[in-house]
Amino acid sequence: MFTGMIEGIGKLRAKRNVGGGMAFDLEAGFDLSNPQEGESIAVNGVCLTAYNIKGRKFTVDVSPESLSRTVLGTLSVGGSVNMERALQLSDRLGGHIVSGHVDCVATVRERQEKGDFTLFSFAFPKEFGRYVIEKGSVTINGVSLTVNSCGVDTFEVSIIPHTLQVTTLGLLTRGSKVNIEVDIIGKYVEKMLMPGEANEKETVVGNGINPAFLAENGFV
Repeated sequence: MFTGMIEGIGKLRAKRNVGGGMAFDLEAGFDLSNPQEGESIAVNGVCLTAYNIKGRKFTVDVSPESLSRTVLGTLSVGGSVNMERALQLSDRLGGHIVSGHVDCVATVRERQEKGDFTLFSFAFPKEFGRYVIEKGSVTINGVSLTVNSCGVDTFEVSIIPHTLQVTTLGLLTRGSKVNIEVDIIGKYVEKMLMPGEANEKETVVGNGINPAFLAENGFV
């Protein structure tokens, strides 16, 4: 799990095709203290397994599934990426709960400078629109952000100068493609409330969380 609070910017040093997927050689722009072979590192919001860790350099494998759902395959050697190591139990949860499992790709519709702030508008597949709510959380290339406003297939975020400086979001222009992870809590709530045989069985067993409980306690 991650928080969407980027630790630093890294570089893609090499990439190659491997078994239907790809392997990336990456270099972090910060010290990897106490690295462990096989640990999870989010690269532009995608949870990947690091191995062959040597100092700040490491390798990751990117599966065909990840290539099909993200923009990782379009990265150029020498390009910059946002990086975050996995959350530790002692860490502050400064952003929101992020799984590192990208839901879809969005496109920058517009970029506007509003004083010291930058307003981005994104277009994304409308089937994910129900998970994006005003003042809710969304992850863009691994960065936890608050939604200013949203429509069926669009949303806007306002980014502070610090975030533009310490992440790759400052490089985005109109037409840029980004990885999007919607708030995981909304997906779980939807799953519990969806009609279906499995959910119907769950709602009549025990006194756990079910649609009646959520309604009774003001959640729906």
